[in-house]
Amino acid sequence: MARHKEFEINEVLDKAMYLFWSQGYEKTSMQELVDTMGIHRRSIYDTFGDKHALFIQALQRYQLLQSQRLQHLLEQQVPVTDIIRIFLETTVDNQALPKGCLMVNSGVELGTLDPEVSALVEGAYTHTEQCLLDLLVAGQGSGEIQADLDAELLAHYFMNAWLGLRTTVKTAVDQQKLTDIIDTTLRILNK
Repeated sequence: MARHKEFEINEVLDKAMYLFWSQGYEKTSMQELVDTMGIHRRSIYDTFGDKHALFIQALQRYQLLQSQRLQHLLEQQVPVTDIIRIFLETTVDNQALPKGCLMVNSGVELGTLDPEVSALVEGAYTHTEQCLLDLLVAGQGSGEIQADLDAELLAHYFMNAWLGLRTTVKTAVDQQKLTDIIDTTLRILNK
């Protein structure tokens, strides 16, 4: 007779995700995962597989949650430039979450060593950049953003700025510096 799982999968997966996000893949031990997730080692293996498989699922969960957050932001009925500002500011204002970005951290830690992680990170970046491109094109269509600016190049630019912020926020203690970076980044859209 199969045992009934006594935990909610996404709840324990989120705990693993936050641990990986805080410490990275290599520095996270199986015992720390057991302790943090609050389930038995055997349950982790039976439900998620080994540490690497759990990490991949945590990355996928992170991407899903980030995509939902981004989609919610894109659905706001505010000017496009405000949406882009909020998009950048949420990177800085993530007080309750680990610093930085699990995708960026994972790409830096494992991107050249692990093709599966590299593909997930690249897919996440591509998705985010496409959302930015769609947003910029909509802004050009509404007249909020200059039509003569190359929307694809702007999407690359804002993606790079966002990734830079997600890295800088890990060590920056000067919040004004981060705000100044955002303000300067957004000046490219000034008419």
